[in-house]
Amino acid sequence: MCRAAALPVKFLSSAVATWRLSAPSCSTRPSGVPKVSPRGVARSLGMTVQALYHYFPSRGSLVTSLVAKAYDDLADAVQAAVDTAGGGTSTGDSALPRLVVATEGYRRWAIAHPEHFQLLYGTPLRYYAAPVDGPTTQAVRRMGAVFERGMFGGYTAEQLAAAEMPALSAELRTYLESLPPGGLGNLPAPATALFLSAWGHMHGLVVLEVFGHTAYLGDHQAEIFRVTMRNMTADINRRILHA
Repeated sequence: MCRAAALPVKFLSSAVATWRLSAPSCSTRPSGVPKVSPRGVARSLGMTVQALYHYFPSRGSLVTSLVAKAYDDLADAVQAAVDTAGGGTSTGDSALPRLVVATEGYRRWAIAHPEHFQLLYGTPLRYYAAPVDGPTTQAVRRMGAVFERGMFGGYTAEQLAAAEMPALSAELRTYLESLPPGGLGNLPAPATALFLSAWGHMHGLVVLEVFGHTAYLGDHQAEIFRVTMRNMTADINRRILHA
């Protein structure tokens, strides 16, 4: 059983901070797929690999803790952005809607921590599978809940169920309605589809920027992102309030 919880948070944070392709904690294979080296992580924390295994009995448990900590850090950054902004609303009654504030918090964290972002959303690690309903799943759900509140807060279940979306196939609707509670399973199928569409839109723009594909926009990247997120938020609200 993983005993990572006993490791002081500051050390776990330091371990997450070592995630970069040039760091001793990982390396890149000829195929371009990174791998985590427990020995490198231990060295970066100033401890022996034997001491590290006292907290993480396997490479898998180490990776799980690193990923969960990175997701928690990202969720904290998004929530802090929303809390700092104050009274924004999902329906856009303020100068900057809550959802836009949340997406910008996500973008800022990703740009400030590209190595952490790569750990979460880069090339999947070989020989690693996250435990089912484990710490990484819980961390992702926590972050998703922040965006869900920003996107749908203030709307009723009836409004979300009637959201204007292209017709979903019976198979997809059945699948979405069968998702477990505690995540997207709390939403009606049309709202789940709308959430996933918006998530892909937002996340895709951030990935392009973090990995340098929109560098040609220079200092205008933040404005392009904000304009796009404003348009996306307006479209979401229109789809929910169409009736």
